[in-house]
Amino acid sequence: MRLTGALLVGGASERFGSPKALATFQGETLAERGRRLLAEACDEVLVVGKEADGLPFPVLDDGAVSRAPIHGVIAALRAARHDVVVALPVDVPLVTPSVLRALGDSGAVPAERIPLPGAYPRALLPELERRAAADDLSLRGVNPAILVVDAELLVDADTPAELAELARLAGRRAAAPSRTQG
Repeated sequence: MRLTGALLVGGASERFGSPKALATFQGETLAERGRRLLAEACDEVLVVGKEADGLPFPVLDDGAVSRAPIHGVIAALRAARHDVVVALPVDVPLVTPSVLRALGDSGAVPAERIPLPGAYPRALLPELERRAAADDLSLRGVNPAILVVDAELLVDADTPAELAELARLAGRRAAAPSRTQG
């Protein structure tokens, strides 16, 4: 199955204090990392957010006044060359390409209450548009397909301190001896 990856960079970053997309994590910006992870998992990658934010890379504007991931998912589904969009918030640096690919192949989200990162088939676009028009900006419950994912891979960073903690955890994981999975 061919997939479109959508890196969501349209958040306000209020608690972070500066654009999250430009924060550094293990030697690359969160935007570079997100694009790389999606490129390893998907056949096309879009970066979706607010063009007016002036980020130093091309951004597909989500066309909405408010800041909510639903707008990025809608814009990505409208622009995607493929029928399934795998949406990844820029502030989820521990997720792996294999998890993103599995979500896409399954057309699923990690849990009803954890809709991102997750896959959104084009068939969900009318429901997403209906919700956005009604100012119901939650993605929860839009995609009923669930693929259980290791919760540690889904942790987001809302502050620089949280990002530093995720980098520390990632460093510890990389240094730990690998375990074979059966």
